Amino acid sequence: MFEPGEGWVEEPAVGRVSSADASAAVGARGTVVVGRETKGRKGAGVTVVKGLSLGDQALASLARELKQLCATGGTVRGGTVELQGEHRDRVVAELTKRGWPARRSGA
Repeated sequence: MFEPGEGWVEEPAVGRVSSADASAAVGARGTVVVGRETKGRKGAGVTVVKGLSLGDQALASLARELKQLCATGGTVRGGTVELQGEHRDRVVAELTKRGWPARRSGA
């Protein structure tokens, strides 16, 4: 059994974004837009989440949680979260539940 300090590396606790943090971040940027893109991906659609004003670590944590929720792969590129496949409704519902004013973009 490893004890702290004996070669054990403790990971920092990464939690959910609280609604107070979400409200503060939204005031700086506005509404979170969840859309779908296929351009440059050989026809494969991805769900793109834009307008999140979070730091790199918080954005990566949120992306990981959204990927787990949707059971899909994805990445963070240029301050946006990209999820493989069509998951707009599920992502909007989750972001709204967390306090972000999210809206769905596109048909």
